[in-house]
Amino acid sequence: MARNMARKPFMLTLARWHIWLGWLVGVPIAAWLATGLFMTLRPIEEVRGDHLRSQTPAQPLVIEGSTLAAPDAGLRDMRVTMQQGRAVAILTGLDGSVRRVDFASGTPLPPLDAAAARAIVASRITGGENVRKLTLFAAEDAPFDFRRPLAAWQVVLEDGTHIYVGRDTGEIEAVRTRWWRWFDFAWGLHIMDLSEREDTSHPLLIGFAALSLIGALIGCVLMFRRRRARPAGPPAP
Repeated sequence: MARNMARKPFMLTLARWHIWLGWLVGVPIAAWLATGLFMTLRPIEEVRGDHLRSQTPAQPLVIEGSTLAAPDAGLRDMRVTMQQGRAVAILTGLDGSVRRVDFASGTPLPPLDAAAARAIVASRITGGENVRKLTLFAAEDAPFDFRRPLAAWQVVLEDGTHIYVGRDTGEIEAVRTRWWRWFDFAWGLHIMDLSEREDTSHPLLIGFAALSLIGALIGCVLMFRRRRARPAGPPAP
């Protein structure tokens, strides 16, 4: 009996804390759910206005007097960067192909091999010399934590970090720590899209967001209800 009497004040204290915390966090929770529901109502592509862009054929990049960007080169994009002390042009064709050339001479540069990818990671990533494994992935077989149609070397470090070095760009294209991969998994759960982790507007997510908001609003209303003290019953035998 004494144990039950001691437990009752403790449970009443928890109930009071629960009510006060409900007052404190109820409004922010309702606001988070309401704004979350609002953001799920339209696809992100529509929010960005992508559907308003006219579909026009891609025009080749042409620079007068340039042998790299000649009219018949079929380039879509050219990016110039410094690699190993020299200017390198990373060329993207209209067909999506990527290649590197020496910017000064136009001489094609070979795709990166394993040793070159390892050297890039060692020079640009803290702890990059502690390599556990290197794997080359084709553009159509990219790992899930990369998700880009680009041929790349996956350099796995001892701490579990994945570094992706473009085979044809010579650049570090992505860094995926263990925390990033857990964050990516949590994001997939958050938007209820574990397959692609990109769809932020689908019926399942909208439905649960609406139900959660309704539940939160009902809880906020119930906090205004006055609780009447129960009449004391007869003492336990």
